[in-house]
Amino acid sequence: MKLQTQIPFKKQADNLISYASNVLLIGSCFVENMGHKLEYFKFQNLLNPFGILFHPKAIEILIAGAIEKKKYSEKDIFFYNERWHSFDAHSKLSHPSKKALITDLNSQLDLTNQKIHKASHVIITLGTAWVYRFMVSENIVANCHKVPQKQFSKELLSVEEITQSLQNIIFLIKKVNPDVAIIFTVSPVRHLKDGFIENTQSKSHLLTAVHSILKDNIHYFPSYEIMMDELRDYRFYAEDMMHPNDLAIEYIWSRFKEVWVSEDSIKIMDEVDVIQKGLQHKPFNPNSESHLTFLQNLEKNKNQLQIKLPFIKF
Repeated sequence: MKLQTQIPFKKQADNLISYASNVLLIGSCFVENMGHKLEYFKFQNLLNPFGILFHPKAIEILIAGAIEKKKYSEKDIFFYNERWHSFDAHSKLSHPSKKALITDLNSQLDLTNQKIHKASHVIITLGTAWVYRFMVSENIVANCHKVPQKQFSKELLSVEEITQSLQNIIFLIKKVNPDVAIIFTVSPVRHLKDGFIENTQSKSHLLTAVHSILKDNIHYFPSYEIMMDELRDYRFYAEDMMHPNDLAIEYIWSRFKEVWVSEDSIKIMDEVDVIQKGLQHKPFNPNSESHLTFLQNLEKNKNQLQIKLPFIKF
């Protein structure tokens, strides 16, 4: 008896993610879940240099700024609630110092530029088609930074607008790195603050747009569909009933690994996992002979792995 409908997957024929790969991850909070998995297993990756970006326009602004070598200055930031902010970046970059924020924005932009040029894979997760436009500048923002909502107008990006934004993103990346694989996903996080119907409408716009731009080396991974169709139960949601819980994240990661990670790398991941769990181990008696032997073996395993892959740091 089958108690679950599973999405059929085939492993990618080529350009799989390996320990030789360079991965850039950009987008909504779900891409952070996947990025943390890659980080845990010590792949070479850069995760959300401007922080979480929920919609395609914000991602386009970051990619365009990086490729075109934009330089942020005082005119691009503002002071609110005792901190300096940029409407292009998440509040995790906000800072009490004006100079520090400008420095961070420009250094993250430079880092993104470098990563785009050498990336083997770019993973982009789209969270919502709803955007906020700052009425003073008439610009769409990545984050409102708790500025009063009356200063923004709320809009739903059309399928055509999203499609154009995604095409711009692809063009900019491919212009400097034509061989890179770009993997789009739609976040399974439910944006219920927009409303139940509005969330469905938003996801449908994103899905329609993404599927209109898929072609050679532009891929789609169905994170959203896995959550909706394979994990059709509230026990796979966190307490807020909007975000996938740890079990769901682990499951979606396992399906991503099944499709996108090379077999040789899966063996190395097992070695990394043993070391990571060993580093987290808390002994009953830290001075016991058995624990000292355990530490010696752990150090030996680390050294052997780092000889093969010198970029790995624990």
